[in-house]
Parts: sequence; C-alpha cells; structure tokens
Amino acid sequence: MADKNSSTSNWTGTQAYVLAVICLLAGVAIGYLVRGSASNDASAAPPTQTASAPAGMGGMPPGMGGVQQPSPEQMKQMADTQAAPLIAELKNRPDDADLLSKIGNMYYDAQVYPDAVKYYEGSLKVNPKATDVRTDMATAYHYMGQADKAIEEYDKVLRIDPKHANALFNEGMVKWQDKMDMKGAIAAWKQLLETNPDYPKRDQVQELISKAEEHLTMKPGTRTDKSAVIAR
Repeated sequence: MADKNSSTSNWTGTQAYVLAVICLLAGVAIGYLVRGSASNDASAAPPTQTASAPAGMGGMPPGMGGVQQPSPEQMKQMADTQAAPLIAELKNRPDDADLLSKIGNMYYDAQVYPDAVKYYEGSLKVNPKATDVRTDMATAYHYMGQADKAIEEYDKVLRIDPKHANALFNEGMVKWQDKMDMKGAIAAWKQLLETNPDYPKRDQVQELISKAEEHLTMKPGTRTDKSAVIAR
C-alpha cells in the first residue's frame, strides 16, 4: 500500500542520517506527528507509527517497560470492541459528524488507519470544514504510505485555516520524511511560526528549520558509510 516514491526505505544513508540527527537535535522523534485536535502543549506526546498500544491506553514504544507489542490483529480487535457501541448508534444517527469522527479516532489510536479514514471521510461529508478531523485523516494517510494524499488533505485544511498549527507542523514532517522535500518542509514550518507566534515548541521548530536549511544542497543519491540513526 505504501507509495514507493515516498517511502523512507528508499532514502540514501546520508538522507536518513541527516534527518535523524536534525530531529534528535531538535528534540523531535522521527515519525512523530501531532493530532489535529491535540493541544499544542509542549508536553503532549503525539502518537507514532511504532506505538505499542493505542494512544490514551497507556501504550509505550516497543522495547520500553517490557511491554509486548500487540499484533495488528489484536489492535484491530481492541478498536472494534471499543467502537462497537458507537457504531450501533450510527443506525439512528448516520449523519452525526461528531459520532463518526469519534469512531475514526478510536481506529486512529489503535493504528487501524484504513478504518479511521473511512469514518473520518463520513464525518467530513457532513462537515467538510472540520479542520481537526481532516488533519487526523491526512496523518492517517501518511501512516498508510500515501504521502501525496496526506499533503493534499493538509492543504485543504490550510485553505480553510492558514494558521492551523498541527496541520502546518505535520505537513512539514510529511514533506520531509516522505518526500525529502526540504524546501516544502521549511516553508510549512516558517508559516507555522509566523502565524502562531506563541507556539509552545517554537524553539524546536526553529531548530528543524535551521538544520534543514544547512542541508538544502544535499544531492539525492549521495551515499555515506555512516549508518542511519533512527530516533524512537
């Protein structure tokens, strides 16, 4: 399902190494994107593709705390069980945008991204201007390996709300992680800081911008003997 043109598995050693080092310096772990409806509080821990349990269920990344990572099937079963009462309510309230988005959130948190997208799409058909819901749907597309679709949805959010902080941060990360589009990432992050002067993680974002600008001249295909350092 992953877009072979956007997958980080096709990066050169230099590209992966540079991104990892910059993210470590800025205190941002690779793969961390923020929820559309999440607070911009600096202490908020954004969900990751490698999380071992759904957000809100006390999950930790694999290898931490001795917690065994649930299988995708187990995650799906957990989400199905949790969402069942709300899905039953849809029979009487099929056009309830909030209900649909809540179900989408349950599947998102369980990392069952295709199902999350299905319910987010249903919610957005009723309320297409729900920017937080669309931001979460865009991020789900990222985790599904559909970078272009993710960027398309972030752009829709920003046409409605050019100041949407989480959409701007996430679009920058997706453009960098999935597309190696440093210029695009820098533009998104600069817009984030310009439109959100009180952004809590301003220093970290500025560090990302500064380091990315230093590596704008890195040519695709450049190789190095250094192994890639992946933050967890």
